[in-house]
Amino acid sequence: MASDNNPTRRYAPIRPEWLAMRIEPIIEPERAIVDSHHHLWDHPGNRYLLPEYLADIGDGHNVRATVYAECGVMHRLDGPVAMKPVGEVEFATSAGKRAAESDPTKSICAAIIGGADLRLGGAIEEVLEEMRLASEGRLRGIRNTAAWHSDPDVRPASNPPEGLLRDPKVREAVSRLPSFGLSFDAWAYHTQMSEVLDIARSFPDLTIVIDHIGGALAIGPYRGKRAEVFSVWSEAIAELAREPNVYLKFGGLGMRVAGFDFHELDRPPSSKFLAESWRPYFETCLESFGASRCMFESNFPVDKGMFSYAVLWNAFKRLAAGYSEAEKDALFLGSAASVYRLSETEVLRRA
Repeated sequence: MASDNNPTRRYAPIRPEWLAMRIEPIIEPERAIVDSHHHLWDHPGNRYLLPEYLADIGDGHNVRATVYAECGVMHRLDGPVAMKPVGEVEFATSAGKRAAESDPTKSICAAIIGGADLRLGGAIEEVLEEMRLASEGRLRGIRNTAAWHSDPDVRPASNPPEGLLRDPKVREAVSRLPSFGLSFDAWAYHTQMSEVLDIARSFPDLTIVIDHIGGALAIGPYRGKRAEVFSVWSEAIAELAREPNVYLKFGGLGMRVAGFDFHELDRPPSSKFLAESWRPYFETCLESFGASRCMFESNFPVDKGMFSYAVLWNAFKRLAAGYSEAEKDALFLGSAASVYRLSETEVLRRA
């Protein structure tokens, strides 16, 4: 897949001085959290490695474990092309081990979603085995970005081919994931949810996690059409939720494709403003999937250009405020721990 030399140009730039203009007390600081989706990278002008992430999660929220999601970085520089993404698994594994040395109360990169190329078809098994060994038991899933649109301004920097999830080789590859105990993280736009639904129905033994609430678009040809998109998106979410092997991550709404443009404000948005802006999406997700199949994600550093880590999790806590304690536990920790098999980790046993 051809990609942009600097994919972060499609994200709002991170401005520490601007983010510092919004400081809030931490809501429910004792609540245990699994951050179900984050990245680490070192792009030109956008360095976000372990020290930067640890600084963010050290802001007062009780983040006990995290799930690293592939983002096409730190690939091996030599060897077979198919094996090069193993380098990212090695990188995330190393980050997790180093984090544990400095703070054993947290499990950073406790689960890793790797980026093995699904277009390998059945030949992916050799790569999955190599990733499994490299992860030292942390590999839990695979993701290939499938988000595609004819409008180049909407298409992500990774620039996947059209109809990736319809590719017979990809379908052959995802059929092999359950035998390795791996889930499939699906990053696709709301216009492609029918393709994700077909995968879910075709492979009922495969656990599928919808990233970023299913990519409800609000830029390009969808700018100014939020209500129209919401109607289409909500129907797709309801249909996906009927498949018991599908789960959903709530987050990613700080990406430019979501069209909220918080980065254009004079001051960063408050958690109250974020919660009010996102509530219709959150309530739709909860009504369809229920808390036991939804989990919160930071999607940092992608979303960091629009709000801080502290404000983001405050917003999530505001959204969940009206739900039961059991539902809150599922949203903040339980669902992610179940899907990514984190409940056996020592830090979560102590949560």
